[in-house]
Amino acid sequence: MSEGRDSLWNEDLAPSGPEQRTWRWYHFAALWVGMIVAVPTWMLAAGLIEQGMSALQATSVVILGNVIILIPMLLIGHPGARYGVPFAVLVRASFGTVGGRLPAAARALVACGWYGIQTWIGGEALLTLLGIFLGADMRGSPLPFFGIGLGELLAFLAFWTIQLAFVRKGILTIRRLETWTAPLKMVACFGLLWWALDAAGGVGPIFSSPSAFVPGGAREGEFWLVFLPSLTAMVGFWGTLALNIPDFTRFAKSQKDQMIGQTLGLPPTMGLVALISVMTTSATVVIYGEAIWDPVQLAGTLSGPFVLLGLIVIAVDTVSCNIAANLVCSAYDFAALYPTRISYRTGALFTAFIGLFMMPWKLLESTNGYIYTWLTGYGALLGPIAGILIADYWLVRGTRLDVEGLYQEHGPYRYGNGWNPKALIALAAGIAPNVPGFLAVSFPANFAGVGWFWGQVYTYAWFVGVLVALGVYAGLMRMGVQEVPAGEVQAAE
Repeated sequence: MSEGRDSLWNEDLAPSGPEQRTWRWYHFAALWVGMIVAVPTWMLAAGLIEQGMSALQATSVVILGNVIILIPMLLIGHPGARYGVPFAVLVRASFGTVGGRLPAAARALVACGWYGIQTWIGGEALLTLLGIFLGADMRGSPLPFFGIGLGELLAFLAFWTIQLAFVRKGILTIRRLETWTAPLKMVACFGLLWWALDAAGGVGPIFSSPSAFVPGGAREGEFWLVFLPSLTAMVGFWGTLALNIPDFTRFAKSQKDQMIGQTLGLPPTMGLVALISVMTTSATVVIYGEAIWDPVQLAGTLSGPFVLLGLIVIAVDTVSCNIAANLVCSAYDFAALYPTRISYRTGALFTAFIGLFMMPWKLLESTNGYIYTWLTGYGALLGPIAGILIADYWLVRGTRLDVEGLYQEHGPYRYGNGWNPKALIALAAGIAPNVPGFLAVSFPANFAGVGWFWGQVYTYAWFVGVLVALGVYAGLMRMGVQEVPAGEVQAAE
C-alpha cells in the first residue's frame, strides 16, 4: 500500500491475499444454512401465522422476500470477491475515506441490536433447560426498570459471558463452526416438525386451517395490509447481511463460488426453515389453541430427551449464528472507525457490550414490534446504503475500483475533506420518506396524526430506500465522477 494509508489501514481491514481466499461454494452454502437455521428466522416465519396467514401464505412470503434480497446480496458481494476488501472499506468508494465511517457505524449498531437479540434467545434456552432439570419456573417476578425476572436477567448475562470466549477467534473458526453445526441444526428442525405432525394428527389439520383473511375470518379483507409490510420485513431481515456480505466474499476462491454458494444456501434454506416453522406453529394452534411462535417457549411445553437435545442445539446454534451474522460485521465496522486504535477483537468487544445494554427483550415482546418496528425500521435505514453501494460500483464505476486509493487519506476517494456530499444527499433522500411512517408505527400515541400516505410508503420501506438512494446517487455522481483504474488486487473470476 502507498504512503498516506496509516489512519485507514490495519491488518484486519487489509485486502485478503490469495492464501486467504479458500472459501468454496459449499462453504458459503453451509454459512447460510448455519445462519438461517436459527431462532430469529424461525420466529420470523412463525410470526406471520400469528398475524393471521395460513402456512402456505407465510412460507410463500418468506421465499419471495429472500429471492428478492439475493439480488443485492450477489451484487454487493461481487466487489468483496474481486478486490478482497470488507464492507467497511468498500463504502469509502462512495461515501469518502472519512464519510465511510457513517454507514459502517449504522450497520454496526444494527448488528449490536441483533447480537443482543440472539444473546437473549440463547439465555432463554439455557433458563428453560435449567427449569426442566429442576422442575420449576426459573424466570422470577419482573424487576423494576428491566421488565424481566431475575432468572431471565441472569441467564441473559450468563449466555453473554459464554459468547465472549469466541471473541478471540477468527473467521476460519467461524467457517468451521458453521460447516460442522449446520447438519445438526437441520436434524433438530425436522425432529420438532415430526413431533408437531404426530401431535396434531398429520399434515391435514395443519394445512386445513384457513388464514384469518378469508370471508368470515377474524381479519377478513386485510391480507394485503399484512402481506406488503411483511414482505418488506422479510427482505429487510437479511438486508443487514446484504451490506456486509463482502466481509465473507472477500475470502472466496472465485466469483463463481460466492454466487453459487449463496444462491444454493439462501432462498432454498429459508424456504425450508419457513415451511417447517409455519407447519410447527400451525400445529400449536391445533394442539394448544394458540400460535406459539417462539421455539424456546414451545420446547418448554414438551418433555423427554428430545426437548433437552433441542434446547442444547438452540444454544449452540445461537452462538454460531450470532458470531457469524453479527459479531464479524460489527467488529470490522468498528475497526474502520479508528483503524489505528480499534482492531477486529476490540470491535467485537464493543459489539458485545453495546448489545448488553440495548435490552433486546423489548424488541421481542410482540410479533408486531419484532417484524414491523425492528425489521422494517432498520430496513428503512440500511436500504439506502445498499442502493448507494450498488449504484456506485455497478452504475457509476462499472465495477472498477482503485484498491490502494481506498486506504489513502488523500487519494481518489477523498472528495471534500474525506466526505462525499452526493452520497450524504442520496442517503438522506432515501431515509426521509420512511421517517413519518416509522414514527407512527413505533410511537402511535405521539404520532397518530401521520397521514395514510406516509404509512403506505413505510410499508415498502426497504424498497423505497434502495430505489430512491440509488437513483439520486447515480444521477448526482454522473454529473462529475472521474473514471478510476481497475484495482490491483483481484480474485479469480
